This record gives sequence, C-alpha cells and structure tokens, in this order.
Amino acid sequence: MDRQVADGVSAGGATAGGASADRETAGPRERPRRPLWKELPLLVVVALVLSVLIKTFFVQAFSIPSDSMNNALVKNDRVLVDKFSPWLGVTPQRGQVIVFHDPGNWLDPSELPQPSSSATVRHLQSVLSWIGLMPSANEADLIKRVIAVGGDTVVCNAGAPVSVDGVALSEPYIYPGATPCDNDPVGTVKIPSGYLWVMGDHRNDSEDSRYQRLHNTGGGLVPLKDVVGRAFVVAWPVGHWATLPVPSTFGQDGLPPENGSAAPYILTGLVVLVGAVPVTLWLRRRRGGSSPAADG
Repeated sequence: MDRQVADGVSAGGATAGGASADRETAGPRERPRRPLWKELPLLVVVALVLSVLIKTFFVQAFSIPSDSMNNALVKNDRVLVDKFSPWLGVTPQRGQVIVFHDPGNWLDPSELPQPSSSATVRHLQSVLSWIGLMPSANEADLIKRVIAVGGDTVVCNAGAPVSVDGVALSEPYIYPGATPCDNDPVGTVKIPSGYLWVMGDHRNDSEDSRYQRLHNTGGGLVPLKDVVGRAFVVAWPVGHWATLPVPSTFGQDGLPPENGSAAPYILTGLVVLVGAVPVTLWLRRRRGGSSPAADG
C-alpha cells in the first residue's frame, strides 16, 4: 500500500501523471458568458459614469443662444468645450473662442434660458444635462472670441480697425457688413493681468466687452476664473460641423508672444483616449471571457 501511494496510484487506479495529462488535453476552462440581459445594466452604468466624468472634467456641449458669433457660429449650434486645459493652468489665447460664466449682469434676464412649463420635460432635461447630453436649462454662460489677454492694450475707435499693442488686426472672420468698433467705440483699454477682452464676430449684434465697458460697471473684462473652457468644434447640427481654429489674424507680425499652448484641446483628447483604453479592454474581457494566458 505504501508503495502504491509513493508511485502515485489513486484509489480509482489512475495515476497523478495521467490526471495531469487529462487536464492538459482538455485545455483551460473558459469563463461562461453572462447573458445580454445581465450585461446590459452594467454597460449602461459604465457609460453613464464615463459621460458624467467627461462632462465634468474634460468636454461638455454648449448651445449657442444668439447670433453674436455669426458666421463662425449660428444660433442653436452645439459646440464642444475643452474643460480640462484650465485644470492644468492653461489660459485662453488670443483668437480662441471661449465659453465663460456671466461676469456680472452681461446677460439680460430676458436672454436667460426659460424652464419648460412641463414638469416631465424639466426633469428629463435635468437628467440629460447632468450626464452631459444637453445644455442645462439654468446655465448663464456666454461665448465670444478672445481679442486681448492680460498685459495687452486694445484700441477700439469708430472708423478704424481694432488694434492690439499697436498692431491693427485684419479680421476676415467678422460678419459681412459689420464694422470692427463703430457701434461701441471704447478708445484705449489696458487689460490687467488675470483678465480677458472678448468680442463677438458679429460686432453690430454683440454686447461684448465694448458694450459692457460703456454700459456696465465691470469694465467689460472677463476674469480668468470665470472661463469654462475653449470651444474647439461645432458638433451639431451635422451640416454645420467645423473646427474652431485660431485665425491667422493673431499670428500677425508685431503681436507679442503669449504663454501657454495655442491648441490645448489636443491634450484633452489624448487624456480622454488614454482613459478610454483600459475601460474598453475591461469591457471586452467581461463580454468575451478571459484569455487562456490570463487564466493560467
């Protein structure tokens, strides 16, 4: 009996080596797949979590409320805004289109979004805006183009182009027929550090920094702390799809250099991509079972 045990003979007469060979022949066991009805709730939860994280920290959609940015943007367009770069300390650059919170009474109460009279629609919009699929019903944000940054000197007189630090800007993006400064000439303005000077592309239909300096108490300046992020693409409607690059205007000779990257939204895209890779691999493993190497 002792000899049999030493030789590896089992009670059933099969050797340990034979059992091992049988397992090798059978190959590794695959993890059984879950049925779709069990996987679907998990996939929905993961998608919602990713959507909320992306909307909160990376990219968010905003609706264009007026025609002040014609022709680059028209009313009811949806733009995607890079919210990640400001977290890294990247500040807006001349020529970028930015979304910012109302610095103080820039928006007339009649221009604020009005909630629906239907409680069901209000709740639905709240949910969709929370996960980033549509703008919030109570957002008070504006969108304009950065013309000057802290340290710059802007000159805006009737009958003349806008100038920044003595350089007259050639602005082909201005709405056809609109004038650079005629309707709201503000003269010479020195932009303090930590602030921006912004203007709409449709100058005759934009209550921008010029208008606010003449009719408001804030001097027409946008604090950097109020900047939500840079709008980098028109995402909806599909027929209006376009990127929003910095015009060549702001590469004119004589303009002083700026700190920071001219295209920070590229970094945001890379971060989103890197974050999506492990999630995608995890989902594939959940749906397709583990590989033999992972099991072995």
